[in-house]
Amino acid sequence: MAEIKTTRTDADVDAFIAAVDDEVRRRDASTVKVLMEEVTGEKPAMWGPSIVGYASYVYRPKSGGAEREWFKVGFSPRKQALTLYLMEGFAGHEELLAELGPHSTGKSCLYIKDLDKVDQETLRELISQSLANFDSDG
Repeated sequence: MAEIKTTRTDADVDAFIAAVDDEVRRRDASTVKVLMEEVTGEKPAMWGPSIVGYASYVYRPKSGGAEREWFKVGFSPRKQALTLYLMEGFAGHEELLAELGPHSTGKSCLYIKDLDKVDQETLRELISQSLANFDSDG
């Protein structure tokens, strides 16, 4: 069985963000760090070398594989876009996504190229609802 590479580490989140080369990604990561702290009420932790995660839980794969610790919401300042990880996905969030501004999505990923071009309150609500849905499924 392959070793899971994305695990919680003791790396410094602020040092990671400060080391982001791209000025826009660094700025956006700093902003989202504060936003996610406010929404989750928790301090961030590094997950692997490049993901900042909040609100850990025990993930139980439907396939019956080994349980592992994971995060409920997180982000990573990737080269192409700031990637937000909302583990509950985007089903039922169509109206908020329509109000958000320029973005794209994957299964549980929200890609934003410039945080200044999206509605911050709508983003806050997306994160909050994702967390609330997650907790109600719990």
